[in-house]
Amino acid sequence: MFRRGNGEELFRNWNGRLKSMRILLIEDDVKISSFIEKGLREAGFSVDVCGDGRSGLDRALVIPYDAAVVDLMLPRLDGLSVIELMRAEDVNTPVLILSAKQSVDDRIQGLQRGGDDYMVKPFSFSELLARIKALIRRDQKSVQPTSLHAGELEMDLLKHEVYRQGEKIELPAKEYGLLEYMMRNVGIVLSKTAILERVYDYSFDPQTNVVDVLVCRLRNKVDKDFPEKLIHTVRGVGYVLKSE
Repeated sequence: MFRRGNGEELFRNWNGRLKSMRILLIEDDVKISSFIEKGLREAGFSVDVCGDGRSGLDRALVIPYDAAVVDLMLPRLDGLSVIELMRAEDVNTPVLILSAKQSVDDRIQGLQRGGDDYMVKPFSFSELLARIKALIRRDQKSVQPTSLHAGELEMDLLKHEVYRQGEKIELPAKEYGLLEYMMRNVGIVLSKTAILERVYDYSFDPQTNVVDVLVCRLRNKVDKDFPEKLIHTVRGVGYVLKSE
């Protein structure tokens, strides 16, 4: 189960560019998830909702969220396991645990296993919203890289420039966004759905070839004049950037 909100709240990130705040909500109680999603959308957030732990983890591993709200009692994969696996894969998305478990030991365990904050059900939405915003503000203050590297490919995040073997490669916004996404996930196969949602911020239409066209244009600039090809197709799955 997966659906998206269409919030439009923007904030200026660490390098001065505007980006949309995007929240992952993993909650199997439809009534609660609908309530939270509605509130977050009205507050201007973009919201992805997953009804089980496994699909929530799959999203968390490929999409860079600004924060996640995770229930503990989930089908397919429990919330603590979701958080632990996120941290094991170096996914540092701030996580707010939302649970009916209210003992001190439960809260301690949730924080020790990777959660950043803990709220007990029933809850006030205004407090939930305030805590999410606090987690995002705190995360934005962390040290961020100023460049990305993948083999002989270099991206200067401050100047918005790309170089290969010292040669500057001119890229328009969408191609730059796709390359940045791939360079942040070197060696990871990115599905067309994930690319479409990350670069274009809308849901996947299986009939569209917009991702294939975008990748083709990027390849022509990044790989065409070089013997070693960095962007590879994994048939039936998606695309991957390999640095070796």
